[in-house]
Amino acid sequence: MKERIQKFGRFLSGMVMPNIGAFIAWGFIAALFIADGWFPNAAIASMVDPMLKYLLPLLIGYTGGKAVGGAKGAVAGAIATLGVIVGAEIPMFIGAMIAGPLGGWCIKRFDGFAQPRIPAGFEMLVNNFSVGIIGGILSIVCMFLIGPVCTTLTGWLGNGVEWLVSHRLLPITAVLVEPAKVLFLNNAINHGVFTPIGAQEAMEAGKSILFMIESNPGPGLGLLLAYCVAGKGSARSSAAGAAFIQFVGGIHELYFPYVLMNPILILAPMAGNAAGILVLSLLGGGLKGAASPGSIIAEMLMTPKDAYLANILGIAVAAAVSFALAVVLLKAFGKEGDLEAARQQVAASKAASKGQAVPVSTGAAVRAGEVRKIVFACDAGMGSSAMGATMLRNKLKDAGITGIEVIHHPVSEIPGDCQIVVTHHELSGRAAQRAPQARIVPIQNFMGAPEYDALVAELLQAQKGSTAPATEAAEEAPAPAADGRPILLEKKNILLGCASVTPEEAIRKCGELMVRSGYVDEAYIQGMLDREKSFSVAIGSHVAIPHGTNDVKPLIKRTGVVVMTYPEGIDWNGDKVKLVVGIAAKGEEHLEVLGRIVAIASTDEDTDAVVAAADVENLYRKLNGLE
Repeated sequence: MKERIQKFGRFLSGMVMPNIGAFIAWGFIAALFIADGWFPNAAIASMVDPMLKYLLPLLIGYTGGKAVGGAKGAVAGAIATLGVIVGAEIPMFIGAMIAGPLGGWCIKRFDGFAQPRIPAGFEMLVNNFSVGIIGGILSIVCMFLIGPVCTTLTGWLGNGVEWLVSHRLLPITAVLVEPAKVLFLNNAINHGVFTPIGAQEAMEAGKSILFMIESNPGPGLGLLLAYCVAGKGSARSSAAGAAFIQFVGGIHELYFPYVLMNPILILAPMAGNAAGILVLSLLGGGLKGAASPGSIIAEMLMTPKDAYLANILGIAVAAAVSFALAVVLLKAFGKEGDLEAARQQVAASKAASKGQAVPVSTGAAVRAGEVRKIVFACDAGMGSSAMGATMLRNKLKDAGITGIEVIHHPVSEIPGDCQIVVTHHELSGRAAQRAPQARIVPIQNFMGAPEYDALVAELLQAQKGSTAPATEAAEEAPAPAADGRPILLEKKNILLGCASVTPEEAIRKCGELMVRSGYVDEAYIQGMLDREKSFSVAIGSHVAIPHGTNDVKPLIKRTGVVVMTYPEGIDWNGDKVKLVVGIAAKGEEHLEVLGRIVAIASTDEDTDAVVAAADVENLYRKLNGLE
């Protein structure tokens, strides 16, 4: 049940989060230029209404359609969303969240049926007309069906919020919001409900308290300050820095590990948030638009000029109540917990909330002059990754390393010209699929990961020119095992969770790994392709073993093995392949590795189980005979 809620929350927030900038732009213009704004200007204020009624819903519908049906689904989703907009008298955020994905789904289903049947040369004709026709039909359906239904639904939700406000019951939402934040379910509540209804309420009343229910930085600040006073060990020493970043930077997830160390402490931010909401309700607080991230800076920028006192007091009271209760709870029940273990638990919860893939290898060593762009990637590309990018940027500056751009992006939008991608290990599979050309550096958390220092040291060494040229480094075999046997499979050559490709693409990828590792010359790859043409290297049991013909054996520099897993499988000329093992063998050293592969992948079921549970360290030890 929790996984389904998380999946639903991911989907809702995935439509709104990429467009938060547009919500902020709308709130910013409204705060400054409407009749009761700071600088009233009727001409500029004329943008406020069309932005709310047309721009924001269309962006949500486009994004939702793209998430389901790609670029064509995005267009169909936007067309369908326009029908919802025209069919309603109020801003149609909820309608856009239905119409957008519906357009993407219809296009996806149509393509699944039609694409294999389209005659050559007619692809563009069918693709363009299918989007237009399906989108047009959906816009009419949405105009007369979904629009009126969503109008009614939005009215019910708005009435419910008004009822909570009028009966002074809105603070009880904190009982749901704070635990949801720790479980990474907050996006489903915040961006799926609060932001759309809050935007409509702000249009009518000039502000909305709903924007502050989840984004209020006070509860987290109070909890972290309590650890500064009554905490123990590493939790106490690290809490001050975390409090500053959480409050000013708006990265609320920094306080989640401190809750998980002592779960009873969740009562503190719950009580703090409830108190803050009560103050905001009594004093008429609220924001013009969404504050994302939940930083004190963002909160103040989105505050209308008549609500500064209410908002500041709402944040201050939330922090004070959270602090006071957390101190009491820490003194009564606190213990010196394992902060790092709690951080790992947060990382696991965050990964589970995003439904992400298995880790991949960290790739080859850095070479001088190669690295020009490093990308930090997280799910949204705004919070954790931005913080990590800043930390690495500062470390590079301190080390005197220049000429390297460090940026942050959503994992789904990693640019193709980067050489290194740093991401949470649970996201590394998606990162590798998005940026196959890049080295993936998986980390456990974005705060102070030890991989940062290692990467800086490696880059510094490369920039000083102390790294051996690629051809020389390639000749050096990895350190042997304790009993003297050579290590034929290096960790950097174990790639997990690869996206399905053609057999030729899988073979080329094996060859490229071998070339980078110095096992073979580049011309050996053609020999591998020639081997496949003459005799399939798929050997059954969902395993393929690409290798070269005898003619290219002189191109092998040293024996080596590379491993890639394809959980979705490859259609290998009628056979299914999930485990690909590339081999370059000068002698017979590789036979032991092949024997170990047979031992763990002798049947389809065995291979499927190995791929499903694949782990770099485990495969490295098993296939090298280290256990």
